[in-house]
Amino acid sequence: MTGTFTHDPPSAAGGRQSRPLIITEDAELLDDLLRLCAAAGATPEVHPCVPERGGGWEAAPLVLVGDDAARRVRGAARRHGVVLVGRDQDDPGVWKRAVRIGADHVLMLPDGEQWLVDRIADVAEGVGRPALTVGVIGGRGGAGASTLACALAVTSAREGLRTLLVDADPLGGGLDVLLGGETAEGLRWPAFAASRGRVGSGALEESLPRLHSLRVLSWDRGDCVAIPPQAVRAVLAAGRRRGGTVVVDLPRRIDDSVAEALAQVDIGLLVVPAELRAVTAAGRVASAAGMVLRDLRVAVRGPYTPGLDDREVARLLGLPLAGEVPVETGLLRPHEGKAPPGAARGPLARFCTGFWERALVEAGAA
Repeated sequence: MTGTFTHDPPSAAGGRQSRPLIITEDAELLDDLLRLCAAAGATPEVHPCVPERGGGWEAAPLVLVGDDAARRVRGAARRHGVVLVGRDQDDPGVWKRAVRIGADHVLMLPDGEQWLVDRIADVAEGVGRPALTVGVIGGRGGAGASTLACALAVTSAREGLRTLLVDADPLGGGLDVLLGGETAEGLRWPAFAASRGRVGSGALEESLPRLHSLRVLSWDRGDCVAIPPQAVRAVLAAGRRRGGTVVVDLPRRIDDSVAEALAQVDIGLLVVPAELRAVTAAGRVASAAGMVLRDLRVAVRGPYTPGLDDREVARLLGLPLAGEVPVETGLLRPHEGKAPPGAARGPLARFCTGFWERALVEAGAA
């Protein structure tokens, strides 16, 4: 087989064209790689050896080298993003060939198909830094976690960041309601209940309601639908691949689906009213969430019970203090015909702005 296959590749995020490069003369292997590229939404460039013209070897965001072509690739300039693809699981020499061509990974088909589809899809979508993902969870019922989650998302969007707000609590009443967008067009969670594998991040973003310059994934007004853990994993991963920020409003009860959400959270905020019963309840929530979430911080809300302040609450829970959440009427009850939480430049918005400034610096995203 000789020559180059040229097709119009799909446009990646940001308008860039990202075409993976396949180097092989193995017709059967090429058929499999083309099938996996199609599943990932990418159309590759194909050569039997390192292309001599056009800078394909240097410019391709991902290079898939068939094991049959490893010898022909030796001597090419070293670069990242090279994957050596083979079939013989018992061939010890494949690792030596990978080292000789500077491959980042060795992949054996068919076992590694899903991993490879994900990598190719990342290329097709122009994936960069994943979104900074913040989960907000109440230490007890009525702590104000949903309103704080909305305020964080509204503040992030106002700062010009691509923002996704995810309602992970099916019994919470719907964050779209809190934002005044319960009738807005777009998909809700039940539409994703059957999602498996990989969800396209661009398609996800375009399908969701747009409210206050951010995208919202909430619940409809129908019967409660259980969202399987696989669907939660796929949808949140798609949201994170678009970059910016993701805010997840989490329920206090940790089941398998919530654990999947927690596994993708970078920073958790546990909202705790400054009263002893709330602190006791929050301790149980923190214990359960902390089994999955590594970075959990406490956000304390007044008014304070005598003898308690924000630092004491954090000490009792054994968690780092994220700060004191200002007391505003919007934190205590949903807005009815008013601006959404965080929209007005008051104490709550200032708290959220300060949080994002610190968190983005910590994440190296600012």
